[in-house]
Amino acid sequence: MKQRSCRNQSGDISTLPAPRRRASTLFQLGQIVATPALLRHFEQHQIDARDYLKLHVTGDFGDLNEEDKAENRLSIERGFRILSAYMIAGERVWIISEADRSATTLMFASEY
Repeated sequence: MKQRSCRNQSGDISTLPAPRRRASTLFQLGQIVATPALLRHFEQHQIDARDYLKLHVTGDFGDLNEEDKAENRLSIERGFRILSAYMIAGERVWIISEADRSATTLMFASEY
């Protein structure tokens, strides 16, 4: 399924549709946004961002070491920022949920 992108006023971040809620979600994602470059990459490779958002929100943090995964588990309990990292079609992609759970951002690691 292709993602639709909606450019915001500045054109820097686009809003993505929310993934379907599952009983096993560990935290709220808030508003889901992505950089335009990442959206183009996903469209070019026919990747559905919701697949990776589901991994992120259910505790599969991707390509992180055990220490960073443990930090994410603590962050879920204590309300800190949560980071997942995935190699997607040859690019390292980060998914970051803010500490207040107001937003989750998808971006290339190189854009941070």
